[in-house]
Amino acid sequence: MQLVKWNPMRDMFSLNNRTNNFFDDFFYPSRDVRPDKEWNWNPRVDIYEDEGSIVLKAELPGVEKDKIVVDVKDRVLTLKGERMSDSEVKENSYYRRERTCGSFERRFNLPDNVDPEKITADYKDGVLKVGIPKPEENKPRQISIH
Repeated sequence: MQLVKWNPMRDMFSLNNRTNNFFDDFFYPSRDVRPDKEWNWNPRVDIYEDEGSIVLKAELPGVEKDKIVVDVKDRVLTLKGERMSDSEVKENSYYRRERTCGSFERRFNLPDNVDPEKITADYKDGVLKVGIPKPEENKPRQISIH
């Protein structure tokens, strides 16, 4: 038997994993229907506003530009795509595999009065930047009487 030095941090992370597994087992009792099996991955997204637009930035490392689709329908912006796996490495050759691959889909509600024709998208260095122009406010208009 090997003597292992006690590390309180290891126990803390172990408790966190056990807690996560407890909730996963409760909400997904069948191991085949766990969230990581249903959905492959979701890109991280930042949404902020600048002078004249709302900007959505999504991290999509390893995703080819032609595998990304940005749709707008009924005030919902949909971001879809797929990251392909490394085909040159055999599955049994991995020591550790943390990067996920497969398809993803995220949806975002847009404000009223957004013109979908003016939405722009740019992809550079694994980051997709979508520019959504702010809708013009409905200003009261004075009507002249003749």
